[in-house]
Amino acid sequence: MSHDNGYPIVLTADRTLMSEYGGGIFLGFSACVPQGVVPDSIYFSMFCPPIPANKDGSVDVAPCGTRKVQSCLLDQGFSDDDVILAHPEHLGKVIGSRTKILGITENDPLGIGPATSTFHQILGGEPQMKLKFQELLRHPAVLRHRPKIIVGGPGSWQLTDAETRARLGIDCVVVGEAEKVVGPLFRKALAGEQIPGLVMGEATPTEDIPQLKHATVDGIVEVSRGCGRGCEFCVPTLQRYRSLPLERIVKDVDVVIGAGRQPILHAEDVLRYGARAIEVDHEAVTSLFREVKHRPGVERVSISHFALASVASAPRTVEDVSHILALDKKNWLAGQTGIETASPQLMARYMRGKCKPFRPEDWPDTVVDAFQILGDNCWLPCATLIMGLPGEKERDVELTLELMDRLHGFRSLVVPLFFVASAELDQGCASFDAKTMSQAQTELFLRCWEHDLKWAPSIIQDWSARSVKKDMMRPLLRLALAFGTNATRELVRTCRENYDTNIGKMMAAHAEGELHMGPVYAKAVLAMLRNAPPPVHRIRERSQSLNFRALRRSQ
Repeated sequence: MSHDNGYPIVLTADRTLMSEYGGGIFLGFSACVPQGVVPDSIYFSMFCPPIPANKDGSVDVAPCGTRKVQSCLLDQGFSDDDVILAHPEHLGKVIGSRTKILGITENDPLGIGPATSTFHQILGGEPQMKLKFQELLRHPAVLRHRPKIIVGGPGSWQLTDAETRARLGIDCVVVGEAEKVVGPLFRKALAGEQIPGLVMGEATPTEDIPQLKHATVDGIVEVSRGCGRGCEFCVPTLQRYRSLPLERIVKDVDVVIGAGRQPILHAEDVLRYGARAIEVDHEAVTSLFREVKHRPGVERVSISHFALASVASAPRTVEDVSHILALDKKNWLAGQTGIETASPQLMARYMRGKCKPFRPEDWPDTVVDAFQILGDNCWLPCATLIMGLPGEKERDVELTLELMDRLHGFRSLVVPLFFVASAELDQGCASFDAKTMSQAQTELFLRCWEHDLKWAPSIIQDWSARSVKKDMMRPLLRLALAFGTNATRELVRTCRENYDTNIGKMMAAHAEGELHMGPVYAKAVLAMLRNAPPPVHRIRERSQSLNFRALRRSQ
């Protein structure tokens, strides 16, 4: 069938989601950084290079959630002539007079997620993810042919307001899991029938979660859904927890291996794979990693998330997984996890389930025990803290500062994020405003970044050596990240020494143009990259000798 007039259903995601970030999936958080901190020419070529597009505008890899929707539609009677998963920069090839639906996957459409809000409040400006989402909505082919725009994904909760949808030109938003609702919804839209502006997804039974038919970005393979721990601020934890059968997981692994990717096992807590309650099922977890590791073509197995309570309660499982994967000090396993706070009072109020099988009053010790187990077994925790939880008092912040002191010797990253209010919390809660940050909160914010600056150089060195796919890009990326590290270190020093550890004053100086908090070092990197790259050893020498102050004087 000719597709000169487009496909009836076009699925896509914004440009920041259509990248494999050079094999470093966690670099995807850079899409939360405001435009201009890193010049677009550097950002979209070095940090966020595009997934290649095929001649027809399709892609060989795509976000896991978008692939699941595509597979679901194909399983429900649609054909490849009906549905295409397209590159966002090639929509003109796939949207035409036959196109009735544009389905978009989005993580942070309004730029108000925790990571984005944190960067926005400190640095100002609009985040790349929000801007690229808006570009999709304003694409000339979309404006010309006017397909129904249906948005889903982790950030769809931001679009539940009818006025917001109308302003953006969005016809329908799907919140939650899509498998049970997407087929009937898309059939209505194709038939020209009225579709609702807001559709709430349902928890999908494991037997109805579709197999991957095509590969995912960075080889993401879903192993479990939901969490069940019940944290009030986090949507995934409110979903029913279920694990996919092992035989289906390995089939998905084979799909991503066939596309030249290595698998990243994805769940809110990979260590709870196969568990029927909160306790870790040792045999289920070790069987998962053993089966995946021994699939033909698998050289490396990575993970997305794990829970610290699971680590602390099942050290033998962590140790056995490390043996299965043959981890060592250079070949370590990284994953996202949440500390959030060291306050027993806040844990009991908002995250009691996060501690289980431990008690809220045991949480600081649980975190330290988990970090010790992870360090002993060559796991790298990339942890988050949530600043400004409703009801947070100075004593709560002081407890978290004490915990950061205890974690200082563990190789890890700890990222402070500002609390963002949503419907999941009680009415009346307000998002955290950095302008009201107390001195203790500022100290915690800076202490986290000092911790990260201590460990980042060696982590970057190891990660780029094994993950960055092009040898030529490794020294360039290391150089760019070295400049970023120097810039961050200088900003921390400036806040302490010039602004009395008051980030509000520092932000005000930035807003008035007295202090530049980002683009200066990026311009220096751009200037260097415009020239022919020097030999690797010269780049290493220059990255060690240059510092932020010298760069600022040179501008």
